[in-house]
Parts: sequence; C-alpha cells; structure tokens
Amino acid sequence: MEGKMYRKESQILVTMFSLILIPVIYALIVYNKYVPGNPDILNDLAFWGKRFIVLVPVMVVALIVIHIIFAIINKIVTNQDIPVITDEMDRLIDLKSIKISRWVTSVGFLLAFGSQAIGMQPWVMLATLISSCFLGGVVEGIVQIYFYRKGI
Repeated sequence: MEGKMYRKESQILVTMFSLILIPVIYALIVYNKYVPGNPDILNDLAFWGKRFIVLVPVMVVALIVIHIIFAIINKIVTNQDIPVITDEMDRLIDLKSIKISRWVTSVGFLLAFGSQAIGMQPWVMLATLISSCFLGGVVEGIVQIYFYRKGI
C-alpha cells in the first residue's frame, strides 16, 4: 500500500508543479511579447480574454504531455505502471480536496470583484480571477497529499 501512496503523491506533485509552471511561463511570454511596446494593453480586457482562451488548450495539451512523460519515466525508474484503480478512500480524498479547492477559488472570485468595487484597474481583477483558479488547483493537490499521509 505504501508504494501506491507514493505513486499517487508523485502524480499529484507533478500536477501541482505543472499548474504553477505552465501559466507562469505563458504569462511571461505574453507579457514580454506584448506589454513592453504598449503598456496600455494591461487594461485591454479583449486582449486578455483572447490570451486566456489560448491558455486553456495550451494547459490541456501541456498537462497531457507532462503526465505521459511522467508515466514513461516512472515506468523506466520503478518498472511499475501507474495505478488506475481508485478505491473508496481515493474518492473520499478527491471529494474533500475538491470541496476545499472550490472554497479557495470562490474566495478568489470575491476578491477579484471586490477589487473592482474599490476602483482598482481591470487587470487586477483578471489576474486575481486567473490566479485563484490555479491556486485552487494547487491547494487541491496539497490537501490530497495531506489526506493521503494523514488519512481520513
């Protein structure tokens, strides 16, 4: 059972690392490509909407590729397949972690719209919305690892 937990934890860590790394790299690329020549673009909601729409498929493809690479490396190193069977404990941990993740995301949404209520720039709202979504995913991973180690 210990090996199963290790593999699930390592999968969770790969996902968390990806949820942090991919948007940061994407944001840096977009920022460095478009903002230095036109700083007013920070408040252009249409521009950021288009960039976010592009980010979604980029994230999906990148996560799939990263998990495939992880599975290959895991197979080479441990000579074991990644478990595909989930038991009741896995489902319960998923449900509890998703619940906490949704709370984090909801607080982020409230903060984002609160930023507009107090008159901050539109890009603050967008950054808060997008960050809260990714932060919710990271918190979900942290909670899953916590419950796998502690138990439910």
